[in-house]
Amino acid sequence: MNEQIKSAQDKMNKCLAALGREFDTIRAGRANPAILDKVQVDYYGTPTAVNAMAAISVSEARVLVIQPWDVSALKNIEKAIQASDIGITPTNDGKCLRLAFPQPTEERRKELVKQVKATGEEAKVTIRNARRDALDKLKAMKKNSEITEDDMKGLEKDLQKVTDKAVEDVDAAVAVKEKEIMTV
Repeated sequence: MNEQIKSAQDKMNKCLAALGREFDTIRAGRANPAILDKVQVDYYGTPTAVNAMAAISVSEARVLVIQPWDVSALKNIEKAIQASDIGITPTNDGKCLRLAFPQPTEERRKELVKQVKATGEEAKVTIRNARRDALDKLKAMKKNSEITEDDMKGLEKDLQKVTDKAVEDVDAAVAVKEKEIMTV
């Protein structure tokens, strides 16, 4: 496979991986430790991820337990969670924090589905941009007589197949997340 197509495919795969991480942070009513991935705690003057300074576990379907290794950091973790956009106030029992995820309303579920679809569309745009960049490089190679017209057509078809596969993967990921959100 041509290195331009390989490069475009790598960019598309990175986009799909980023989409998966983004979907993990979207709260669908179930407790998911990935929701805390973006939360940074001021720990002795250094911004630190919550999962780097505490054990995070799911005790029940809708309850997340955060047990810091350094109990003195409990207050800082609590403040960071309250300041984040998670929208859940943690319960502090002196040793650990508990995040109880409420059942989202029908309206909130629809908002989340819109957010998921918008994120999916952004991923598709990124994939199409990777295709366009690879196509531009292939056209430059043809102009410089590095590849023939027939090679160009074949490589365009291969690039389109890779792009179509990536777009299908995005659609599938969006459908799975949408189903997860809408499940009561």
